[in-house]
Amino acid sequence: MTHRRDLPCSSWCDIYPSRIARNLALACDLLPKRSQFCAVLKADAYGHGIKQVVPLVMAQGIRCIGITSNAEARAVREAGFTGGIIRLRAATLTEMETAEADRVQEQIGSLDAARQYRGLMDDGHNLPKVHLALDAAGMSRDGLDLATRTGKAACREILDLLRNQITGICTHFASNEPNHLRQSATLFQQQVAWVLANSTLRRSDLTIHAGSSLSLVSGIAVETDMYRCGAIIYGILKPELGFVPTMELKARVVGLGAYPAGAAVGYDRANLLERDSRLACISIGYANGFYRNAHNRSAVIIRERVVPLLGKMSMNTIVADVTGNDDVQVGDEVTVYGRGGGQVISNEQAEAQFGTIMADLYSDWGLRNHRIYR
Repeated sequence: MTHRRDLPCSSWCDIYPSRIARNLALACDLLPKRSQFCAVLKADAYGHGIKQVVPLVMAQGIRCIGITSNAEARAVREAGFTGGIIRLRAATLTEMETAEADRVQEQIGSLDAARQYRGLMDDGHNLPKVHLALDAAGMSRDGLDLATRTGKAACREILDLLRNQITGICTHFASNEPNHLRQSATLFQQQVAWVLANSTLRRSDLTIHAGSSLSLVSGIAVETDMYRCGAIIYGILKPELGFVPTMELKARVVGLGAYPAGAAVGYDRANLLERDSRLACISIGYANGFYRNAHNRSAVIIRERVVPLLGKMSMNTIVADVTGNDDVQVGDEVTVYGRGGGQVISNEQAEAQFGTIMADLYSDWGLRNHRIYR
């Protein structure tokens, strides 16, 4: 293993574009016939960098990208993408207006949003078409609830305001547990049928879409024209199908010291040494996304050995017990997540250590640390 002591950064993410490309190809191979793929690149492509990921998406012939912010949409266009961009949440009036140049297709899930969009059109804005967002017993977040009379009345008015602008109908499944997924998918199709029966929209002109990475690999048949997938692109799911993690988090040893039994390690004297110990100070902490809640259940890899961490995490440092590992030196590379020689800190271990999911960790790490593309 190469120990890169010349890097100017103290903590960094190694990102592997070739792995992203392979994951994209595998995911597209899982698509049912006649289903499209929307590559979800929100949170700066889950922390991987939109401008680096967009060319990989284009190489697969994918014609739809999902984002959340206008800055992400601009980055997608600057990377050369000319296909459809869908915002995967509700938008403010200002966001709708200023996204015009990047041709962002908005999700409209409320009467207020429809009125605002109609107002921009009436003011002369050349806006792209929109997607009618339904809740379908889903997230109760930004979709229209057709289970009530009020919701149906609002939907009729939205259909009247935007009848020539609607290009898709969508929802987001709250759970991919098999029974929940079947129920939600059935309800969504029933609600789509209601919309079609109560409007002049034609099914053949619409993209009816629902389903995420988890839906795609669930084994449950979901009726959808398009899956909107993020996690699977970055190797968060299904290693047994060949999907591989696309990011590794690294730091370096910046100090070594010998401390006697009984010495306290870190804030609040939360750890006391039970024996004379050799400790390594490592250049990463909660400011870099190494969460404080990982206290007492974390480990890292140094020189191809898994070593435990001691004490509470500081803002920019953590402490590892390297007692007996006399070859550890200042400047050594530390694997916080990923593979270090023959050892690995896996997705399951990282999620257990930090008490959250890999999508959260990737997004945080990639945005807080220097990124190196390998």
